[in-house]
Amino acid sequence: MSILKEYQFNEARINQVLEGIYSTVVLRDILQRNYQADQGMLQKLIMFLYSNIGSITSPNSIGNVLSNEGCIRTVNGRNIASKTVEKYISMLCNAFIFYSVGRYDVKGKQLLKTLEKNYIIDMDFRNILLGYRDADHGHIIENIVFLELIRRDYRVYIGKIGKIEIDFVDEKPNDKLYIQVTESMQSPETRERELKPLRIIPDNYEKKYIVNG
Repeated sequence: MSILKEYQFNEARINQVLEGIYSTVVLRDILQRNYQADQGMLQKLIMFLYSNIGSITSPNSIGNVLSNEGCIRTVNGRNIASKTVEKYISMLCNAFIFYSVGRYDVKGKQLLKTLEKNYIIDMDFRNILLGYRDADHGHIIENIVFLELIRRDYRVYIGKIGKIEIDFVDEKPNDKLYIQVTESMQSPETRERELKPLRIIPDNYEKKYIVNG
């Protein structure tokens, strides 16, 4: 908000400032702190994550994509893509560019070790690199809801019951929320799809919500 106010909503100047902030964070806070990091590889990974906010991924699946594009090389014949991606995502999270959110088995009441979602700390960084896409509204809303939940000091997970996903399981010491996020609830099919995960949650005493754009 301060940037928008200072530059009186001048889009060109605002984008110039945002690009400067982004470059400073990437070049100084990540590359200088991690001198062995490859800038090209880092940039490719950031672009991939920006394009897939709110999508379930894993270091292995991302590594396969980047390996196929020639971004990650083998070492002594060994494919190290998964480990490399995991290390670089950790760098991005430590620099507060992304949040990685793990999955929680609601029925088994335990954290899962595989697959996660990544959310961006500021949507404007995505816009200056990918452009203002007239798509992905559902995932953009999901990202905004996630940021609001952590602002309210919730511990956030991606929920899972069998093969069914719950967008967010949110916890505080004395509070728990289950949240579904969707772009629209107009069609009966979408309404049923979003209500189904909430209906099958065995915990009938906690709060359950659907957020739509």
